Amino acid sequence: MAERRDDPGREAWPGGLDENLLHEVAELHPASLDGGGADELAALLARAAHAPVGVIHLVRGDTLHLYGSHGLAEPWNTPEGPLEGSLASLVLRDNAPLVINDLTGSVIAGRRGAYLGHPVRDENGAVLAVCCAADAEPRQWTPENIASVASAAHVAGLVLTEQLARYELARQRSFLDAVLDSLHDGVIACDEQGRIVFVNERMRRLWGETGHPGEGWLEGLSDPEGNPLRRDDLGLFRALKGDHLVDSEVVLNAPDRRRHYLIDAHPIPGPGGRTAGAVQAVQDVTRRKRVERFRTCELAVTTALADAPSIEAAGPRVLEAVVSTLEWVHAELWLVDEPAAVVRSAARWSAAGPRSDIEVPADLPYGVGLAGRAWQVGKPLWIRDVGRPQSLISPETAASADLHTALAVPVREGFETLGVLTVFADSIEDPEDELLALMSGIAAHIGQFVEKHRVEDLQRQLIRSKNEYLALVGHELRTPLTSISAYTELLREADEKSLVADGPRLLEVIERNTNQLRDIINELMELSALDTGHADIQLLPMDLAEVVRDSVTKIRAAVAGAPLVINDELPDQLVLPGDRKRLRQVVDNLLGNAVKYSPDGGKIGVTLRAAGRAAELAVSDTGLGVSNDEREKLFTGLYRTSRARDSAIPGTGLGMTLSRAVVSKHHGSIELLAHDGPGTTVLVRLPMEAR
Repeated sequence: MAERRDDPGREAWPGGLDENLLHEVAELHPASLDGGGADELAALLARAAHAPVGVIHLVRGDTLHLYGSHGLAEPWNTPEGPLEGSLASLVLRDNAPLVINDLTGSVIAGRRGAYLGHPVRDENGAVLAVCCAADAEPRQWTPENIASVASAAHVAGLVLTEQLARYELARQRSFLDAVLDSLHDGVIACDEQGRIVFVNERMRRLWGETGHPGEGWLEGLSDPEGNPLRRDDLGLFRALKGDHLVDSEVVLNAPDRRRHYLIDAHPIPGPGGRTAGAVQAVQDVTRRKRVERFRTCELAVTTALADAPSIEAAGPRVLEAVVSTLEWVHAELWLVDEPAAVVRSAARWSAAGPRSDIEVPADLPYGVGLAGRAWQVGKPLWIRDVGRPQSLISPETAASADLHTALAVPVREGFETLGVLTVFADSIEDPEDELLALMSGIAAHIGQFVEKHRVEDLQRQLIRSKNEYLALVGHELRTPLTSISAYTELLREADEKSLVADGPRLLEVIERNTNQLRDIINELMELSALDTGHADIQLLPMDLAEVVRDSVTKIRAAVAGAPLVINDELPDQLVLPGDRKRLRQVVDNLLGNAVKYSPDGGKIGVTLRAAGRAAELAVSDTGLGVSNDEREKLFTGLYRTSRARDSAIPGTGLGMTLSRAVVSKHHGSIELLAHDGPGTTVLVRLPMEAR
């Protein structure tokens, strides 16, 4: 017989739990509520009811989950079973104790024995589980048995409530951990004793597993002014004393990095107004600081270039801006000398001003050293540690100057490499795209500056050439024209006898002046065609040694018998890309000048050799020479040296200008070298490879 009884354990329980949470117990896996004492509770239930079997079932939807059991034999000792058709379903249906003294003839067919079930409720009366005592034989359940099961149900409710609360706490902790681990800021917390109790994943990535910069973790920490920090200066421990910090800046100066952080720190209030601990949020603002420095650097470089009259004047200021704003320690600027196949040092700067302990050569060959290599590959080079043996500068120099990371960026304008910018750090740093982009932009600014000043120099040269052309028309052309006009007038007025006697001499003067005019006009036309790009320059493989040898042979024949010595040192062959006709003009002009300006008994030397990637032709004489301040002017327009004018040596001054134009079209250079004793040495460099 089954009977329902009023529940003696129905009174309200102390404490409380979220109603919605308790109603969700049916959605929980039993393992979530397994506190390790469920079977002991079932055994206590059986002993209190003086029954051989005690069972506690959790209700989950339409199934029963075995929470704890005692004395339950197979096959009934299963972890899960259907709710429908069970005695527990009757308890749930009526939400009241169920007392069955004899299962024979009960609603559960085929059963024998006795059953005493009691619902396990939350504080709001909702059923969470079912407690039952059972016997294999029919029996009369006493009021004491019923009260014992009700008490056991009450205890089970308390246990389930505690386990649900613990589950909820764990769930909230997991949720909070997941939220904090997903933050971009690092978070660290300590208790009231200053012991670290929480470190999120971002904080571990910033400062290691402990949330600190590492062993000896105060080492390297400073304020923005560089003052070292003590433990009590840190935001977490200041907050523990009651301080509230917002955007407090801290700098970490580690051997392999320099990082900037913004820190927010606040105390954690506890019961009774006491401080229960402190929490600190750390934001890595290194990238933001770097962007700010990048903008400052670009502005400083732009200002330096805007105010400078030349790249030589701008170079130190540009490098100073780069070193000071980017927190690197040394920088160098190199300019390309293509004909010589070298990059030449134009400027350098160190964090403490120009330093003598860093060895910087005057020039580096193509492909040699960091700057030469960057010129060769035509793209930025990042060397993580220049002090290693395979680096591109001397490890000894790097070690003595405390240099590690190096970056070399080609200075370009269009497709032409004009120079190389190199910077060095005193720490080992990995490549950064932002820094590469900034340095490439600075290099582009420098390239534009160099090219702009080249154009301005060319414009000044054109203006000067125009004035010189006007002077030529006013003097060099007028003189032969005057002579031609005067002698033509003499011929017109001469009688027959005078024509026979003086005519040939007068015609000879007219012819000589006419040829002089033709030569001047031809040279002007040649120079104009070369300047405007209309001249036909064909760079084909040619033997320069053969051209020089032929020119020397002809000049020797022309001065045969004169007290003049011509020595030559030529290779059997020296092939390079060039225009044979134009280069022959240059060689003939240089040899002609050497002969013209050499006195009797003078010596002329001609040498040709390969020097790296360039051919070098040198023509020297022991003639009048050129003063230091006139060397560069010799290649501009129609300039003639004061010594040539004083010696009344004829000439227009176009020869050297024309020679420079031809050499420039071959991507080469021509210059007057310092000369020991009287005379002049002209050096021509021509690339041996096509550009």
